[in-house]
Amino acid sequence: MARLIYAGLMSLDGYIADRDGNFNWAEPDAEVHSFVNELQRQAGTYLLGRRMYEVLAVWDHPEEFGEIPDYVRDYAELWRASDKVVFSRTLQDVTTTRTRIEREFSAGAVGRLKADAGRDLTIGGAELAAEAIRAGLVDEFQMFLTPVAVGGGKSFLPDNIRLQLELLEERRFGNGTVFLRYANRTA
Repeated sequence: MARLIYAGLMSLDGYIADRDGNFNWAEPDAEVHSFVNELQRQAGTYLLGRRMYEVLAVWDHPEEFGEIPDYVRDYAELWRASDKVVFSRTLQDVTTTRTRIEREFSAGAVGRLKADAGRDLTIGGAELAAEAIRAGLVDEFQMFLTPVAVGGGKSFLPDNIRLQLELLEERRFGNGTVFLRYANRTA
């Protein structure tokens, strides 16, 4: 069975976006971005909330970025090669390759996706991930702690949830970012 992985860049105080919705303070440098690319190679499907999808959709057309380094081009290729499922009640159309819309989150349907997938799945968007966490579907958490505190905003983890995690991997990067990978042992 494939794993469902929730990954994100976040502040030291646990936010993926600040109170104004900004997340530019978490932009990865070449070393971190290249490491993210290697992690994403294991995934075959992205499960995304609407807002996260709208942020990531730019990766379908990296030529619009102008001249880009190889690690950015590499991520765009990984994005385009993966299947994407967007969970949204309001999104009318998708603008990216290999993408479909699901109107409702179904724990049973996501469980079947995991069981049938040949490669891991990732989940993106804090609200969508919260539903999967509460349903007991998230197998692994991959956190990139950025050396900044933003004091509030959108949390990586939902409120009122208790998790038992096992540290599987840690890594420090030259820019001060720390990667932590945990298995979800909550039973």
